[in-house]
Amino acid sequence: MNIRTSLDRVLSVFAIVQPGEGPTAFLLMMNLFILMTAYYIVKPVRESLILGGSGPEIKSYAGAAGALAFLLLVPIYGKLASHLNRVRLINSVTGFFASNLVIFYVLGQLKVSFGILFFFWASLFNLMLVAQFWAFANDIYSQEQGKRLFAIVGIGSSLGAIFGAAVAGRLFVSVGSYAMMLVAAVLLAVCMLLTNWIQRREGDSARIRRFEEPLKPVGAFQVVLRHRYLFLIALLILLSNVVNTTGEFILGKSVYEHARAVAAVSGSEGMILRDYIGKFYADFYFRVNLLGVGLQMFAVSRIMKRVGIGPSLFLLPMVSLGGYTLLSFAPILTFIRATKIAENGTDYSIQNTACHALFLRTSREAKYKGKTAIDSFFWRAGDALSALIVYAGTSLAFDLRDFARTNAILTGAWLCVAAGIVWHRLSQAELEG
Repeated sequence: MNIRTSLDRVLSVFAIVQPGEGPTAFLLMMNLFILMTAYYIVKPVRESLILGGSGPEIKSYAGAAGALAFLLLVPIYGKLASHLNRVRLINSVTGFFASNLVIFYVLGQLKVSFGILFFFWASLFNLMLVAQFWAFANDIYSQEQGKRLFAIVGIGSSLGAIFGAAVAGRLFVSVGSYAMMLVAAVLLAVCMLLTNWIQRREGDSARIRRFEEPLKPVGAFQVVLRHRYLFLIALLILLSNVVNTTGEFILGKSVYEHARAVAAVSGSEGMILRDYIGKFYADFYFRVNLLGVGLQMFAVSRIMKRVGIGPSLFLLPMVSLGGYTLLSFAPILTFIRATKIAENGTDYSIQNTACHALFLRTSREAKYKGKTAIDSFFWRAGDALSALIVYAGTSLAFDLRDFARTNAILTGAWLCVAAGIVWHRLSQAELEG
């Protein structure tokens, strides 16, 4: 019989922790914390290499084209998952990305230009490793445990993003962009050690041992398309990202126009423009991260306990629908900023945790192959669709009201998909592994 430890009691501040569950929840949280720290160290390196070498237009095109890369890589990942057990799969993929960072460092020392390639690579790094981590967490926990403990695990993501961004700012000045790649590679190696530690802790139970075999030889996209539940999750991810990314465009356009007006009054357009935008986004990201961390620590577990995993999916689209409906009538910067702070803070906490928890009762093929396809290809497809909406809207001379109305309509479709997922969870349990 497990004895309630001091760690169990500390973590109980954030969620209901049963005796003996604290250590694994803490290790998973730290694993995600280090993974997100590594990503946010890599992220400014990615921006500096592509913007400094290729320019913002190429960055935009590369981001929209990123979905195409996953059409090739997701099937490769699926084949790998069919031949390796869980730990070997995670170690192989994480080791691959860590070794890539060392290779990029060497290329940088040789003065080889690889800005576009690194931009693509960083997109793969973020989406695939995070999706793989949450597949592992879904494998470790039962549905009942995940519903309680995912809120604690998700704290690692929120804190890692903040800590990684802060560390990156200091490292960029002190060691330079290429040396930061080696720091990130070391952090990925630590993630591998933590994964193996967690596996040793949890590997003795019969429920866990039966998950050690390689997955069935079925394609990742086939897993998604064959099951209505997974396809609905894919649509949810796509629509939520379309709305969020289009909302970022609305915010960016409003900030730019406001900054130009301020600069025109001052008579020093270039300097004032950059300073205004920089200060605005520094304050914006601080407020988003503060809200996200607060919700993750003190609200997510309680909300999921009271309303359940499925109904939690309604919170973010309701926030978005209210915000963009308001903006369709009054698209002023103060309201746009408030809408995006509320939207992004809710997205990074409640929505993020609930979406990962949707896979708790699915098969292992759905957890590893299906989730990787959804969190990579369908996520990036949302970026591409948003870029198409912005291009079409700009061609049709849309103003901010028109883009806000478009987002409100898309949010209505998003709510319908969320309703479909809730109905499916209530009526069927066809994917339980």
